[in-house]
Amino acid sequence: MSLWTYRNIGRMVCHMKTTLNIDETVMRQLREEAARRGTTMSSLVEAGLRRILTHAGPGAGNPDTLPPLPTWRSGGLRVDIANREELYRLLDEG
Repeated sequence: MSLWTYRNIGRMVCHMKTTLNIDETVMRQLREEAARRGTTMSSLVEAGLRRILTHAGPGAGNPDTLPPLPTWRSGGLRVDIANREELYRLLDEG
């Protein structure tokens, strides 16, 4: 896939052609998404790269790493789930 990017410097526009090797499945999805949005594949690729690069500053970490899940104190156990009668009583109260 070849991409044309451009930059407007005063009245001069600079284009840069880049060749990328992209998996066929990703290319198919890109083509379909571009058609669905009524835009070009180049525009979608450029927008995606801008998004990644905007969030990739110093200390940004690996973008594939998820933040840790929140933790909290539940206040302890309300019932022993092995005790069926107590569990049913608690469910009837709620």
